[in-house]
Order: sequence, then C-alpha cells, then structure tokens
Amino acid sequence: MANTYTQIFLHVVFSVKNRESLISQEIETELYPYICGACINRKHHVHAIGGVHDHIHMLIGMHPSESISDLIKALKIQSTLWIKEKFGVANFAWQSGFAAFSYSKSQLPQVINYINHQKEHHKVVSLDNEMETIMQRSGLDYNKDYLLKGVD
Repeated sequence: MANTYTQIFLHVVFSVKNRESLISQEIETELYPYICGACINRKHHVHAIGGVHDHIHMLIGMHPSESISDLIKALKIQSTLWIKEKFGVANFAWQSGFAAFSYSKSQLPQVINYINHQKEHHKVVSLDNEMETIMQRSGLDYNKDYLLKGVD
C-alpha cells in the first residue's frame, strides 16, 4: 500500500471463556511472546501486553491491512491451539468477544504503564469494575450482563 500512512493504536482486552483462571505463570511467560510474534507476523506491533490469570490487555500498533476483529480472531485461534498442545490445557478457550479502545500517541506511555501493572491493579480492582470504568470513560454503551463474560 504505497502512500498509505496510518497511526492506529488500540488497547485490546479479552478474557478466558467463563473467566476461568487458566493462564498460569508458566503459560503467561510463554504466551505473551507467542502472541507478540503472531502480531509481528501479521505486520502489527505490540507496545505492551499484560494481564492476570483470566484475561489479557494489549496495546497494539495496528497495520491497516487487517481489521481488529480479524486480528483478534486469529490470535485467539492460534493461541488456543498452542496452549492446548504445548501445555495440555484441554479445556482452554477464549471468550467470544473483546473490547478495543483507541488512543493517541501522546497517551501511549500512560496506557503502557497501565498494561504493564495489571497484576498490581487487579489486587484491588476486579475485571468487571475495570471494564465498567474504561467503558464509562470512553462513553461506550454496554450491557453489563455480557461484559467480557464469554457468552456466545
């Protein structure tokens, strides 16, 4: 795509289906580099990735050749198969939806810091409360009953 210039930064959040605590420290240690590599292979850049036992956050510099929906779908499929094969977690699955929020370049340091400190953050804030706060700050309408619950 000659003469195409973009600056697309998205904070993406998705959780393990039914919010099961299936991302152990062992899995996490290898999962994040795996997902980053998958993004690079698709021409995207991961500026930050972090999370806890039941969900992850990513700050992605998106390449315009692929939609966010197609990227997240591919990442979920690839990482699910990889986790099942490599770690033997037969029941592993990601929930069907995701949340994505756009940010400007000037906001990246704050978002990166936020993502890099997810473990500390979730010692005091639940995922439900976190998502509600982000949704409200973003001015998005949402249904609290389905907010990253893994309901198809």
